[in-house]
Amino acid sequence: MGILVAILMLIGGIAIAVGGIWFIIVTFQESVLWGLGCLFIPFVSLIFLCMHWDRAGKPFLIQIAGLVPFIIGAALSEPGV
Repeated sequence: MGILVAILMLIGGIAIAVGGIWFIIVTFQESVLWGLGCLFIPFVSLIFLCMHWDRAGKPFLIQIAGLVPFIIGAALSEPGV
């Protein structure tokens, strides 16, 4: 069971990281100010996502999809391990 948990959490973590990096790349492609704002100011990422869904939606959905196996793996893990 431990290997399954590790694989699920690894796959989820990789998907979350890839989606997050891709999202930041998209923000910097729009402008340096959007990129810096998304990195350092709370809720700017959400505003960017709403305003530029056509470009930022796919990386966001990849992050959400990565949460599913990560949360399942965390739920299956043994407490305290």
